[in-house]
Amino acid sequence: MERSESILKKISILLEMIQFKLTIFAMPFAFTGAFLAGRGMPKWSVMLWVILAMVGARTCAMGFNRIIDRKFDASNPRTATRAIPAGTVKPWEAWAMVILAGALFFFSCLQLNTLTLQLSPFALCLTLFYSLTKRFTFFCHLILGVALAFSPLGGWVAVSGTLHDYPYMLSLGVLFWVAGFDTIYACLDADFDKNIGLYSLPSQIGKQKAFRLAGIFHILAFVFFLLTGWQSHLNSFFYGGVVVAAGALLYQHMLVKPQDLSRIHASFFSMNGFISVTIFAATWLSLMTQGA
Repeated sequence: MERSESILKKISILLEMIQFKLTIFAMPFAFTGAFLAGRGMPKWSVMLWVILAMVGARTCAMGFNRIIDRKFDASNPRTATRAIPAGTVKPWEAWAMVILAGALFFFSCLQLNTLTLQLSPFALCLTLFYSLTKRFTFFCHLILGVALAFSPLGGWVAVSGTLHDYPYMLSLGVLFWVAGFDTIYACLDADFDKNIGLYSLPSQIGKQKAFRLAGIFHILAFVFFLLTGWQSHLNSFFYGGVVVAAGALLYQHMLVKPQDLSRIHASFFSMNGFISVTIFAATWLSLMTQGA
C-alpha cells in the first residue's frame, strides 16, 4: 500500500513538474486541424490517437526542458523550487518519463497513417530543439511558436493523411499567438536571463519593447485566424469565435503590464487556455451549421 502511494505521489510530482494541465494550450488546435480535415467530427479511434500523440509529445518536450534547464532553474529564485533542482525528482526519473512519452508519441503516430509517422521525428525534434534556443538566440519565442504550429498540422494529417489543402493560415495564427504570450511570460525572468547570459526578447530589448512586440505578434495572430476562416470556407460562427478570442488577447495585455507582472499567471494560464478552446469550439460550430 505504501509503495503504491509512493508511486502515485511520484507521478503527481512529475505531472506537476511538466505542468501537464497546460496541454490544453495545444490540444484544441490539434482538434481544430482534425475537424477541418474531416469537415466535422473524425472517427473516435483517430481522435484517441491524436490525443495520445499530443500528450506524448508535450510530456516529452517539457520533461526534456526541465532536465536540460535544471542548473539554470536552480540558480533562479523563481524556479529553484521546481522538482529537479529541489530534489523531489531525480534526473534519471525525468529521463525515464521523457523516453516513455516519446515512445507513446511515435506509437500513436504509427496507429494513424504513413505521413503522420514520417513527419513525427521532425515535429518532436523541433519541440525538443526549442529548449536549447534560449542559449543562443532571442528568436526562441518564434521557434516555440513554430513548434506548436505543428499541432493543427498534425491533427489535419492524422485525419487526411495528406498535406493537400491544409489551411496554413491556422498554423501561422498559432505561431504568432504562442510567440506573443511566450514573450510576455519571459518578462518574469528578463533580469535573470540578462545577468546569466541567456537570450530572450525581454532580456535583449527590455520589457517595455518586448510587450509592444508581443502586441504586434498577437495582432498578426488575430489576422491569420480570420484568414483561416476564409481559407477553410467557414461561416460567421467561426468569425464570432475569433472576435471573442481577440477580446481575450486584448484583456491579456490589459491585465499585465511591464512594470506589474503580478497577474501574469492569470493571463498566461487562464486566457490562453480560453483562446485555444474558443477557436476550436468556433470551428466545430461553424462546420456543424454549414448548410443548415
